Order: sequence, then structure tokens, then C-alpha cells
Amino acid sequence: MKFSIVTISYNQARFLEEAILSVLNQEGVDIEYIVVDPGSTDGSREIIERYRDRLARVIFEPDHGPADGLNKGFALATGDVFGYLNSDDVLMPGALDRARCWLTHRADVDVVSAHAYVIDEKDRVVQRVFSHKFDAESYAAGCCVLVQQSTFFRAEWFKKVGGFMVENAVAWDEELAVGMALAGARFKVVPEFWSQFRIYPTSISGSQGYTERLRGEQARLRNRKGIAVCSPWRRLYLRLTRWMRQPLTLGMRLWDGLVYPDRVL
Repeated sequence: MKFSIVTISYNQARFLEEAILSVLNQEGVDIEYIVVDPGSTDGSREIIERYRDRLARVIFEPDHGPADGLNKGFALATGDVFGYLNSDDVLMPGALDRARCWLTHRADVDVVSAHAYVIDEKDRVVQRVFSHKFDAESYAAGCCVLVQQSTFFRAEWFKKVGGFMVENAVAWDEELAVGMALAGARFKVVPEFWSQFRIYPTSISGSQGYTERLRGEQARLRNRKGIAVCSPWRRLYLRLTRWMRQPLTLGMRLWDGLVYPDRVL
């Protein structure tokens, strides 16, 4: 089983090397690593060149945003399993080997996700975020998300749904997951931590206006053709039972309430 991992990078030199090494240092798996940079001017390209001999592909050309850059990378990918890592995030040691184990031994799983640590600019863990059991109905009810950095999917499902929607500039990962769910992909959440998700004032997730734009895209996705409309009672039921369907994750969330009392989502 071969993994194709794509990293999109734009002016993230201070974090980029850590991201690259977190992929290159994965052990026990066959990795095809593709890095895409549409035009960085902060020294990022010099960092990428430093590791070119260990990268399967390097794409230095303009694009129309992150989703377009990812599509360019995956268009050249030849792996059985796809995943992608932002240039300011980090894969935990052994993450790909754990994903490989699940996808090798579970033919009934098409998309596997785990959880992540949230870190700041100085690599300090400030909280944890959790993936939920994912399906289109629960997404429409607003009670499930997947941690993108800790999610890996079989290549045929990415191709089946046509990749990322380029026009979606803030929730391209959710758009992809919803598309795969509607196409019949089967999802699995593993109660482990496979990545570090970095949030800071100048990151996309930490920038002003991001939350508002994200909610707008999520509202559109929840009304996407093919998603069943939930009644208010059904929506309430799904929200109330979300954590009951993941008791181990619920326990970790409750523990986080003690460790990170002011930061738990």
C-alpha cells in the first residue's frame, strides 16, 4: 500500500521544514510526497529545494487557491491512499503506519480519521480536537467534523468525486468529505492522535473573518443536493447522541475539560 501525501505551501518558511520532515520521517510505509508552492517569496522554495531529492514531485506554478493546488498535486499522485498536510501542520510519528494498518485490515473502511493536538506558533499544545463518526445526515445536523490533518482516504474515492472544489476557499476538506459520503464511502474514526494542527493569528483558521466564511460554506454544504433534510427532533437526537456513539472520545473530552478548562471546543 502506497501513500500519496500532498503539502501546499505559500510563504510558510518558518513552519515548512517541520511539516516536510514530519512526513519524510514516517517509518514503515511507502510514501510518495508531493509539495506544491504557487509562488512563495519568503525562502520557502529554498527549503523545498533542500529536500527535492527526497520528494516525488515538486510543483512550482501559480494556482487558484489551496483547493486548486491540492488538485494539481493529486493529479500526479500514484498512491493507493491519499492524504494532505498543510505547511504549518505536523504529522505525528507513526501516523501513516497506523492508517496503513486500518486500511489494510479493514476492507470495509474507505476513509480513516483520528484526532489531533492543537499547537501554537511555539509548538505548545493548547488543546485537542476530535474527529466524529461521519455521515451526510450528521453533517447536515451540524454535529460531526473530521480532523483533516489526521484523515486519509482511498484514492479511488477522491477520483470518484472529482477532487476538491476549487471555488471553496475555506471548507474544501469538508466539501470533499461530504461528496465522498454522498457517493457511498465508509468512514472510520480511530481514537488516536495522528497530527498536530497549528492555529495562530495569521493562519487561515486563526484569521479574522474565517469563522464567518466557514459558516457560510457549511450552510451551503448542509443544503447540498442528496443530503436528507433533518427534522428539528432528529437534529436534536443526533446532537445529543453524538458523544454516546464515541464513549472513549467522550472520556477524552471530559478529561480535557480539566487539563484545558478555558480552551476546549
